[in-house]
Amino acid sequence: MVWLFGTLKNENMKNKGLSFLSILLFFVMACQGNAKKSEEPSPQNELPLADSADQAIFSSFREIAKSSSFDSLATGDRVVEVAKLFLQTPYVASTLEGNEKEQLVVDLRELDCTTYLENVVVLSELFARENVQAGDFLNALERLRYRDGKLTDYSSRLHYFSDWIFENEQKGIVKNRTAEIGGIKYNKSINFMSSHVDSYPALKADINLVAKIRETENEINKRELFYLPEEQIQSVEDQIQNGDLIAITTLIKGLDISHVGIAIHVNNRLHLLNASSRQKKVVISDLPLAEMLMKSKYQSGIMVCRLQ
Repeated sequence: MVWLFGTLKNENMKNKGLSFLSILLFFVMACQGNAKKSEEPSPQNELPLADSADQAIFSSFREIAKSSSFDSLATGDRVVEVAKLFLQTPYVASTLEGNEKEQLVVDLRELDCTTYLENVVVLSELFARENVQAGDFLNALERLRYRDGKLTDYSSRLHYFSDWIFENEQKGIVKNRTAEIGGIKYNKSINFMSSHVDSYPALKADINLVAKIRETENEINKRELFYLPEEQIQSVEDQIQNGDLIAITTLIKGLDISHVGIAIHVNNRLHLLNASSRQKKVVISDLPLAEMLMKSKYQSGIMVCRLQ
């Protein structure tokens, strides 16, 4: 995804003490040290991730989901419970970038807003099943993150989040509800990546990728997109359910979405579960979402989708 991170503040709603994930990571890292990336095939019940701590986190979350009967929850409630498991997890920007060749990156220890949302979506889907293995996680993540569910190269990743919504609606994973809850047309020319090639090492290294990205932008620009302007959000909060996926639109030229997160209602108001660049961790927004956006000069509204 292409984004510039929103500025969220969460002073009154901080969790006290260390999160479960923080405690888990302390003991895992103390025992195992800092593991290297592995490119060798792994058994079905092991994750070929950047750090062996990821496998411990996955296994622990799986046990929590099983013991807490996540599979019996309604989809939206399950999404929120999975999202809460990541509270206090450190925020790190651009976690999918930096590899010479595009690869399926999984990091449950450090998240940006997109990887947070993607991990929550995949785990929420998997924890509705029995006997979930790590290999299932990898397959589901690749299907979610890439065009047609297949990693081919850098351009196959769904960088623009409106494109992510479109593609995953085609796959039957999400339903875009923006128009049906009162959204208006989002008239904008999307070309941020092809206009800022120097900001993307993968594009600078391979001019052929720029042409592919431009093709994607052209396809996005043919679509009819909708958004809810920030001043209308409060009036439709009752139509946005816990666990809905929220994509925040932006005034930045050429860019569709600047931040993403998970809807959660607190004291009868709509808030956002998100990996916050300002607070450097996963939090529940202090302000209701509508007020949060009104305070930002770069954010203009939201798109809303729901897991199917």
